[in-house]
Parts: sequence; structure tokens; C-alpha cells
Amino acid sequence: MARGFKKRQGRYVAKLDAVERGLVVGLMEQVRELVQPAAVPDPEDGGDEFDRIVAGLGGVGMGVSLAADDQVPELTGGVPAPRDPALDRIFPTANRQDDQMAAEFRQLTEEGLRARKTRNLDTAISALGHLEDQKVSLDHDQAVALVVALTDVRLVLGERLGLRQDDDLDLIEEQVSSLAEDDPAVYALAVYDFLTWLQETLAHALLP
Repeated sequence: MARGFKKRQGRYVAKLDAVERGLVVGLMEQVRELVQPAAVPDPEDGGDEFDRIVAGLGGVGMGVSLAADDQVPELTGGVPAPRDPALDRIFPTANRQDDQMAAEFRQLTEEGLRARKTRNLDTAISALGHLEDQKVSLDHDQAVALVVALTDVRLVLGERLGLRQDDDLDLIEEQVSSLAEDDPAVYALAVYDFLTWLQETLAHALLP
């Protein structure tokens, strides 16, 4: 059972078992692939117990896919795929009134933002991915990286769930309440709630 983050002796400590860490790390890896799709995958580190546990539980994301191809049918007839709307959640447009100016600004800045977010996700993944027990202990920089990484994951997952306005969550929770317990939407919303709770505990611990 997860325990939220608390500050202890200058570090940020929580309890996450292998399944919970595998879920969070798997989703962060999917977001990293989204923000830097041409990135070379990390090499296998050779029999790490954590990686074996994750692999045995069904792979990256624990059954929650953030990939755009898993959300909508593939386009046919040679029509180019539109920009993934999740990217616009992570990299919001700089000018909603002028599409050309927004596109020019994105061309100038997005590559650097992608690299920065990728490095941040790498830090968060590394901090969670190689632990010997259920205790998570982060220094300040790792804690900040994890807060930001969880924000990006929640933005992408929220986009996949259709959460775009403050009252959308209440509407989706009402719709989900009528679904079977094994429906993927029920699980995805539970994951979103878990990530929100985890991020809130860490953000609170980071406050002065």
C-alpha cells in the first residue's frame, strides 16, 4: 500500500511497491517517447529484478496506454496524421489568436523544451526505477523532477480521458460509475486519481 511523500532529514520519502513504481515509471517512459519520439530506447541493464517484475505484469504502463495510436483509429489513404493533441497540452500554444505566429514560436522553442522535459523525465525515471525495497527517498532535485514529470503524465492521461476543463473530471467520474469494474476506463481514471494524490503529497512536502 502506497504511502505519500513526507520530508525527513532533508529528503523526500514515500513508500511505493514494485507494482506502483512500475506503473508510474511505465507511464513516464511513454510520455518521454511522446516528447522525444526519435530517442533511442534505454539499453537493457541485464536481469534487474525490478525490470523483470514490470515485464511480468504486462509491460510499460501496466495496461494504460498513452500512445495516440491506441486512442483513435489509424488514418488511411496516405493522409498525414494530425499533431497529437497531447503535445499541445504539454507544449501549449503561445498565441491562440495567430496560428502563424504560434507555429513560428513553436518551431523556435519546442526542440529545446522537448530536450529539457526528456532530461527531467530521465531523472524521475532513474530515481524510481532502481530501488531495492519499497522505500523511495529523493533529494531536492529528484523531487522537483518527479513533480514536473507527474504533471506531464497527468496532462497526457487527462487528454486521453477527455479531461480538458475543471468540471470534466466530475462528468467522467459520473460516467465511469455505471461501468463494469474491469472496464479499462475505470482503471485509467483510478490511475489518474493515484497520480494526482502522489503528486499532491510530494508538492506539499516540497513547500517551505
